[in-house]
Amino acid sequence: MPLYCSQRHENPDSSRFCHLCGEKLQAPVSVGVYAGLLLGDRYRVVRELGHGGFGRTYLAEDQNRFNEPCVLKEFAPQVQGTYALQKAEELFEREAGILYKLQHPQIPRFRELFRAALPDRSRLFLVQDYVEGQTYRALLDTRKLQGQRFNEAEVTQLLLQILPILDYIHSLGVIHRDISPDNLILRSADWLPVLIDFGGVKQIAATVASQFLAQSVGNGVSSPTRLGKIGYAPDEQLQMGVASPHSDLYALAVTILVLLTGKEPPDLLDSYNMSWIWRQEVSLSPKLSAILDRMLAQRPSDRYQSVREVLHDLNRYDVPVYAPPAPAPVYPPPVQTTAATVAVGRPPAPPEAAVSNYTVAPPPAYAPPSRGNSFGFGKVLLLLLVMAGAATGGWWLSSNWLGDLADRTPSAPPNEQPVVVPNVEPPAAPELSQEEQNRKEALGDRRRNLGVDYQFFVRLVNQVFYAQHSELQNRQLSAGAEDADLRAQWDQTANQLLDQLETISSEARSEMGKYDRNDRDRWRGSVNKLNLSTRALYTLADAKFFQLFPDQQGQDFVNQPIGQVWHAIAADELKAVQAGTSLEKVQFAQGSFSQEVSGALAPGEGKAFIAQLSQNQLIRLSLQADQKTLLSIYPPTSSQPPLLENSPETTWSGKLAQDGYYEFVVVSAATAPVTFQLNLAADNVISTPPSPVSPPPSPSPSPDSEPTPPAP
Repeated sequence: MPLYCSQRHENPDSSRFCHLCGEKLQAPVSVGVYAGLLLGDRYRVVRELGHGGFGRTYLAEDQNRFNEPCVLKEFAPQVQGTYALQKAEELFEREAGILYKLQHPQIPRFRELFRAALPDRSRLFLVQDYVEGQTYRALLDTRKLQGQRFNEAEVTQLLLQILPILDYIHSLGVIHRDISPDNLILRSADWLPVLIDFGGVKQIAATVASQFLAQSVGNGVSSPTRLGKIGYAPDEQLQMGVASPHSDLYALAVTILVLLTGKEPPDLLDSYNMSWIWRQEVSLSPKLSAILDRMLAQRPSDRYQSVREVLHDLNRYDVPVYAPPAPAPVYPPPVQTTAATVAVGRPPAPPEAAVSNYTVAPPPAYAPPSRGNSFGFGKVLLLLLVMAGAATGGWWLSSNWLGDLADRTPSAPPNEQPVVVPNVEPPAAPELSQEEQNRKEALGDRRRNLGVDYQFFVRLVNQVFYAQHSELQNRQLSAGAEDADLRAQWDQTANQLLDQLETISSEARSEMGKYDRNDRDRWRGSVNKLNLSTRALYTLADAKFFQLFPDQQGQDFVNQPIGQVWHAIAADELKAVQAGTSLEKVQFAQGSFSQEVSGALAPGEGKAFIAQLSQNQLIRLSLQADQKTLLSIYPPTSSQPPLLENSPETTWSGKLAQDGYYEFVVVSAATAPVTFQLNLAADNVISTPPSPVSPPPSPSPSPDSEPTPPAP
């Protein structure tokens, strides 16, 4: 692996001295000097991940969090003298405070700073989350072996995903200082890029070393702190230590050129004229070329001064409509790397890749993106690949319900903070006929009027379209005449889906693509307050969902884009339950041993009834309704299975096994409105209406298992 000196100059692993500054280099350590040690009475060191001028970085297990992986960054700058080290540690603690304030799902989450006593002396450690993934350097290296590079579509998408992160940190007065392919990692959890390895800690080490070197030679004048990678950082940062927002934008533009060309910065820069000569390596659209040129301007005043200026121009960017598809990246197991490649977060199962505006390498499964990711639906059919295969599991893994608090949980945990991504409306392509351009423009207008997120909608249409056209083998459509009929069918599928989504409330529609476990946890608490369980809520949601999408019955759709539609329906059902339109309490009148309730249901609608009953009580239930009306009876807790579940049976009688609120859910699977009458009779009825009580506690479901949803 590469070796770094205290100035962060990169050298081959065979080097003994830095080829730029001559500093003696330390040989890499395979597992690290602390491997196996328990630091801070909490963190068990697994192996070394990398090292640099400020210290080493380790993969560790957090003993207080069930051995969850995390990253330890040791602060051990190469400075001489107790006072110098003390000064460096003070600055380091201040820098750690700045990192702690950064709360963004695509930035390493800072956990804590602690001091550990070691044989030689005590040292400071910074703790961050660990995430499974690969750096863009590793992804590029893999593609180069295949004779491929990143294409314009992919790097534009990367810009749209990274620039909001920079805008966030710059708004807090933080400059990254070290953007490069090594410090961007594609997170396996959601295929979003994560910005890692902030330069502030390295800045401290370099600054203190420079200051005390000046004192040691007696001139009292410290040399400028030259932090940043040669070729990536602009001259004013390398020569004078000056870093500004436009310095990060400069380094980001260099990173984009490296990904596009596979060449290193010195190969793309005319050092004599100090001008970039990347055009001889790759051909880009004029507008993206102009954006990169301005980001790379030699004079800082000629560059974009803020991220928002770049985003403004990107919003007007004419997206190429048929960029050639890049090969799907190869993701081998994580390998030992340098400190610059450390990422953050828990390593979950990989979900679907973040969609590209133009071409997408098919991912394994879908996971909702961070809230706030929003793209406008353009005027052209974007040429996207649908998922090549979906991960198994989800709702259909378990043959039994796991209790009234059971949840339907996708494999990947949600992001915690919003990521703001600008709307990008690609213009019409000249290759398409005017009729098709008008059709797509009308489709885009309709999608926007309904408030459906663009990025989510493209995934949804692709899923349905390619399921209907399995003979295409997920082949990417072209903009040529040979695929005109298929593009028309794609548009027809999109319009049909919008017809179906119109039945969902505008509020729930606007959240599609963003629903996650936090929403379901919130729903669970809300229905429990009403003495209702989530499985009753889910039965109501299933009825409408399967009425709209009957082909999804028996399918594993929880990790698919269409699963987000189910979430939106469930959100609407929750509001109906809270409003009392879909939930009614059955209370027996004075001296009565039976109670009858009735109602009317539209196709896909349902209603839940609850009644407080007692153990060993005999009850009889009868339903008079259309034959396509289904009945479910749920006991108070998961210790008992459903008495009926989505059953066409119209009667049930028996002795109850426990006290509590029983749930009776009636749903319609008919294609026309139906009416129903539900009669509940019981012995030993309490004559006075019961006071509300909370349902008995239920065991929590296993996070790795899923209940089997009813199939109306």
